[in-house]
This record gives sequence, C-alpha cells and structure tokens, in this order.
Amino acid sequence: MPTEFTAQMQPPYSLQAEQSVLGSILIDPDKFNTVVEKLSESDFLIEMHRQMFSAMHALALDMSRRIDPVTLTNILVERGVADEERCKENILTILNATPSAANLSDYVNIVKEKSLRRQLLTAADHIKEVASDESGSVYSAIERAEQLVYAISDSQKNNDLVDIQTLLYETHANLVALSQDPERFRGVMTHFSGIDRTLIGMNKGDLIIVGARPAMGKTSFVLNIAENAAYKGKKTVCFFSLEMSGEELVKRMLSTEACIPSTQLRSGKLSAQDWDKLGMAASKLAECRIYIDGTTESTVSRIKSKLNRIKGLHSNGLVIIDYLQLMKDPNAERNGRTAEVSAISRALKIMAKELEVPVICCSQLNRELEKTKEKIPTMADLRESGSIEQDADVVMLLYRPDYYDQQQDSQNRAQVIVAKNRHGSTGTVEMAWDPQFTKFSELSVIEEQT
Repeated sequence: MPTEFTAQMQPPYSLQAEQSVLGSILIDPDKFNTVVEKLSESDFLIEMHRQMFSAMHALALDMSRRIDPVTLTNILVERGVADEERCKENILTILNATPSAANLSDYVNIVKEKSLRRQLLTAADHIKEVASDESGSVYSAIERAEQLVYAISDSQKNNDLVDIQTLLYETHANLVALSQDPERFRGVMTHFSGIDRTLIGMNKGDLIIVGARPAMGKTSFVLNIAENAAYKGKKTVCFFSLEMSGEELVKRMLSTEACIPSTQLRSGKLSAQDWDKLGMAASKLAECRIYIDGTTESTVSRIKSKLNRIKGLHSNGLVIIDYLQLMKDPNAERNGRTAEVSAISRALKIMAKELEVPVICCSQLNRELEKTKEKIPTMADLRESGSIEQDADVVMLLYRPDYYDQQQDSQNRAQVIVAKNRHGSTGTVEMAWDPQFTKFSELSVIEEQT
C-alpha cells in the first residue's frame, strides 16, 4: 500500500526521478530486469507511475510482448487506469522528462531513497501512536517500535527468484574458495572432532536445536561450543541466556577453562595456585569476541535488534540462545503455547538466514521421556515441538546414561545424538563429561547412521 500523508505535509519524493526511471525503461526495455531488483511499484509516490510500473512488470513477464509506448498504453487502458488519450499524454510527458537512460541507476537510487524516507516517516507516526497508548506495557511499545523500523530494513533484502546461471557461478566460486582455504570458508566449527565430522560445520543460516532434559548439561555444552568458536575459530559469538546472568555464565567459563571446581568459585575459597589459573583463564577469554546478554525475558525481534548492532557478526559469527521455552512472542501467545513456540522457532530460522549466521537454540525435552525404559531422547521428545523439527536444520540431543544409573560403566560419559542433519549424516557422538568443571570433551568415537 502507498504511504499516505496529510495535506499539510509534503512527502519526500522526486517527480523527475520517478519519470526518468519509467522513461529509461521505455527507451531501453532490457533494463527493466535490473530495475525490478531494487524497486517495486510501492516505491513510486504518484499513482499513475505505480500503475505504469506494474504494467511494465506484467509486460516483462509476458514473453510474447515487449515494453514500449503502444503496449504500455494498451495494458493501462485494459486495466481501466485511464482512457487512451490520457495514457498517451502521460507516457509522452515521461519520455520528454527523461534526459537519457544512461543514468538509470542514479534515478533508481533517488526513487528508492525517497521511498525509504516516506516509510520512516510513516513508521514514526505509528511509533507515536504506540508510545501514547498507555494501555499496554512500555516494553511492548519499544519492541513494536523496533519491529516497525527493522521491517523497513528487512524489506531491502532481495528475496526474488535468481536464475540458475547466477547460482552456478556463485556456487563454483564458493567451492573454489573452500578448496583453497577450507578452514576459512567452511561453516562454524564446534571444535569437537566427532561432531564436526558429522555436521561438517554449522552453516550460515542454520538453525541448530540442542535438546535435553534438565541437568543433562545443555547450557555447559553450548558454552563450550561458544568458547571454542570464539577462541579457536576466531568467530564473533553472541550468547543470550534467559535463565542465568552474565556473571554466572562467566564463572562457568572460568571454571571450565581454569579447571577449578565451580563449587570453589561459588564459595570463594581459592588458593594462590587457583588465582594464577584464574588469571590465565581470564586472559584467554579476554581475547574472545563473546557478547553475553542475561536478559530474563526476550523475543526474537528484540534479539535481532541487538544483533544488528554487533560489528563482525554478520556472515562470520555464531548466535546461541538458552533456551527456547523461555522466549515469548506477543503476537502468537493468544493462540496457545504450542503455537507460540512454533512461531518462535520459525522466526529464529528466518533470523539465521537474514543474518547469515548459524543460530544454536537450546530446547527442553518432554517430561514423558522419563517414563520410557531406555530414556534415550528422540526428536519426538522436543517439548511443545510444533514446527521445531521442521524448522531446524540440525537437531542434537544430549543424553548421559549415568544420570539415570549410577552403577553403569559409563560414568562421566555423554552422548550427543545428531538426530537430524539437513546437510548430511546423523549419528551418535560419544563424549566425556566432567561435572566438576561443567566441561564436555571428545572421545572421538562416532557411530554413523544412514
């Protein structure tokens, strides 16, 4: 829908730029494909110009016709936009106002800039209304304001169809880069060899679900991955914890890295040697680009707005959220919790694609799992699953046999069950678990499945 403005307000627009875009297309119809990648009919303020651009789009899609003044007039008359005389008059005016088609890209940029300014002004009016409405929470108002602004930014991303020649060229270039420098161009690595052999890296745009029952160590597992990716992989990592504060998370990381029991850190009873180890661990962690958010309530849009401010994240980072069931979606909560969780998982997948980073999200497993004999989790055990299984590119489930049977030979062992992998194989990776230091480490044993 076009942006509406009051009579007292002059909307940002350039009549000559709008005319010159349309005139350039009439002069050189082959340029329409490059224009439609950046502009849509809603970017034009003048109604007749919107109708002309829409008609040109229809002609461009019709292989039997070509864009010219005659065909354009004909389709505008057929659509009832105006009579033939008025259509011809408008087309002639546009052609006379167009200096040449040589500067078409400049005309397009001007039209787009004015369109974005109109959208911002409209969003500002909506934000005023939301801010003035005291019937709702101020935090909901802030979130709505962020959504309005970022919706404008998101609309600039090109989601149109891409021809296979372009995709083949890009794919070939990526394969060449990967073959020349595998470490740099493959996905984000967990730096647990068994998992990395199965996943072959966590890819840009992937949504990775880590599911487990309470006390299985899912927070520790994703914290270990965060540190590995940041320190060994030199990635920018953003960690959102909806359950623990930033200080609590850092204490866990220090315990893991310094090999000091977490109970000692909580009590503060540290020896001189412990302080030395803490100093070395802190120095190592300080080299990492890790950002931690300990906000107890969050939504996908709020997380996304924060991520957009982090330099170095786009295409070269990792996002971790702990955990999904603590997130909210004000727009979907009225439809029930299962529908809300499904909406959240879908939004997380979209966010991962837009930011071009893998997103790891922890998820609780259903309590019913405890009633089974083996107690080995499957994807069906994902709590309030809805579309989680469908949206996730990778599902990893944590299982510790000794949690249920202390007499087992598998003391301090854990299994990472790769239950879903959209890009390759699934399987079970056997790992060591050290509860003192809340640390997972690899045993490099994998049982691959088909």
